[in-house]
Amino acid sequence: MANLTISLDENLVKQARIKAIQEGTSLSAKVREMLAAYVRQDLPSTPLAIPKLPVSQSTGGLMPGIDPSSNRSFYAAMDADIDILKLR
Repeated sequence: MANLTISLDENLVKQARIKAIQEGTSLSAKVREMLAAYVRQDLPSTPLAIPKLPVSQSTGGLMPGIDPSSNRSFYAAMDADIDILKLR
């Protein structure tokens, strides 16, 4: 991670630190967040694709074979072209 030296008004920095603490974060984290948002505003926005996980119609839970404690299991389920009708 790179360090950056900037000049800011002392009172502004004090107020920003207090606000960051109240929000449960740090001033450095807020500056990183704001810079990332600043950079992203030039990027074309693409709609967020929310993957669908196969859900059991009878229980409402995840289909058998998907381990809720395993990210790998979730990714495999999202990537797989699962025909839910065949799994019932």
